[in-house]
Amino acid sequence: MAPAPPFPARMSAVPTPSDRSLRAPRRPIRALPDGLISQIAAGEVVERPASVVKELLENAIDAGATRIDVKLDGGGVRRIVVTDDGSGIPGDEMAMAMLRHATSKIASLAELEQVATLGFRGEALASIASVARVTLTTRTRDAAHALRLAPHDMADDAAPSGPSPAAGGIGTAIEVADLYHATPARRKFLKSEQTELGHCIEAFRRVALARPDVAFTLAHNGRVIEHLNAAAPADRVMQLLGDDFATAHRPLSWHGGELRMSGFAGLPTASRASAGAQYFYVNGRYVRDRILTHAVRAAYQDVLHGDRHPVYVLALDLDPALVDVNVHPSKTEVRFRESRGIHQFVFHGVADALARGATLPPVSEAAVPPGDAAGPRGGPNTWRETPTFGVAQSTATYGRLFSDAGRAFAAQAPSDTMPAGSSLPPAASDERLDESGLGSALAQLHGIYILAQNARGLVLVDMHAAHERILYERLKGVLDAGAVPVQRLLIPVTLRADDREVGTVDECREVLSTLGFDIAALTPTALVVRALPALLAANDDAGDIETLTRNLLRDLESFGASRVLTEHRNQLLSTMACHRAVRANRRLTVDEMNALLRQMEATERADQCNHGRPTWTQWSIGDLDRLFMRGR
Repeated sequence: MAPAPPFPARMSAVPTPSDRSLRAPRRPIRALPDGLISQIAAGEVVERPASVVKELLENAIDAGATRIDVKLDGGGVRRIVVTDDGSGIPGDEMAMAMLRHATSKIASLAELEQVATLGFRGEALASIASVARVTLTTRTRDAAHALRLAPHDMADDAAPSGPSPAAGGIGTAIEVADLYHATPARRKFLKSEQTELGHCIEAFRRVALARPDVAFTLAHNGRVIEHLNAAAPADRVMQLLGDDFATAHRPLSWHGGELRMSGFAGLPTASRASAGAQYFYVNGRYVRDRILTHAVRAAYQDVLHGDRHPVYVLALDLDPALVDVNVHPSKTEVRFRESRGIHQFVFHGVADALARGATLPPVSEAAVPPGDAAGPRGGPNTWRETPTFGVAQSTATYGRLFSDAGRAFAAQAPSDTMPAGSSLPPAASDERLDESGLGSALAQLHGIYILAQNARGLVLVDMHAAHERILYERLKGVLDAGAVPVQRLLIPVTLRADDREVGTVDECREVLSTLGFDIAALTPTALVVRALPALLAANDDAGDIETLTRNLLRDLESFGASRVLTEHRNQLLSTMACHRAVRANRRLTVDEMNALLRQMEATERADQCNHGRPTWTQWSIGDLDRLFMRGR
């Protein structure tokens, strides 16, 4: 009887890649045909219909268009038509525009290193034409009529036919039909029509957000989806990001040396479960950069819950020589010459916008939404003409940016009137109350909310969330100063403890001392708390102190003593502030409520608690009149 084969015949008959490479005869090195080269390049440039939309929109912007219309059929797979009113292409350059590495954007290495246009590689039209049927119709301002270049398949290695007369207005219309007809295998990897349409819409919005001075229209299967007139940056952003963002954002303008950042940062109340509504532009180009994303995320860390994602539209302008946009054919990746300085600049700019206090503008100014007072519209500098909000950094040169960052953005130390524990300082004078943004307290609602009135109307404050933010910022301030005031307890608090808690106290003795705690093992099963940070010690209720101590030790055990003050400091301080902030159902006097309002106005990021929840909201007199239908 013959021995059984080691593998089934069905498996052994399938050669592995290494087997195939060994059996295949060696081929000589040779240049690839132009058609194959174009299709390889198309795999990098034309990933899906949205890639075509992006490239054609960028070409239209570079041509100086003031109106761009996009028409899609079948999610962009059957047909894409992009029409603009730009400068057009001269007839003798139309055939050249369809060739690889043919562009009017750059002509030398020096221009490549300082490219200021969106498209510059000269690969887009050639790559698209290699996998689809492209028709180019264009007319310049001095031409008597439009010219049309018939569909040209680059994979056939055929010379482009000459343009023929056609009907058309000034500008360019490019029709891309039957995407991937020349490579049907790649067409199988496309998703459903609705999914591909979603990607096209996102590509459309990315360009539309960057150029609010340009009018855009997007239609799918004959139905208009988006119609955007030329508008101020604020109007365009609010139109595309929706009402939630429109009512919960901060305008931003930040300067430093050769850098400038402007745009809109969403408040935590406008956060979303995914990171889809995050738009960052570098010199007008939408990018996805890890350094920029990390900087923005770090700026939100004090006000946003970990599983939520911020919403923002930000534009960074800098010398083109300081950023390399020639990293990837898709042009969505960049490389900064001084990435560390860029990170610090973006971080502090966004943090400043989020840290502005709760103080409201006077009624005479409140009627004008911030950001609507934009400067002249139009042109590629639209974002740069956004009015200045917040503090402008005074860094003189790009080289000094990072070295001066610590001094330029040093946080102001809180005043000595910051609430300590649940005890609040005396109320401010009547004159201060009249001028303050959050107004004067009227009453306490269900032991949870503070009702106050100001010049605009009614203010409702979540007292626990507001006090939590105040304590948290004060704790950060005293810890940064290096000297945490300590309050000895008149009667030390003793609590039962397990082996892990006793071990954590022993291991983290220095960390606890730095934070202002004096905790020691009394017995193998008991701990004693002799001192607390002065900010947290006003309420000496033993039950509260025990709860705070147990939660503190739990965090220390979880984070580890070696990293708690470097990587997890803010989480630890947040725990401390949350457990010592004024609790629900604690009755406050009017003076205490007014003192809390004053401290909110003097505290950074007072609009949100440490977990990203809002601390207060405002109803204007007009809102109340509409609610009760007064005047109708």
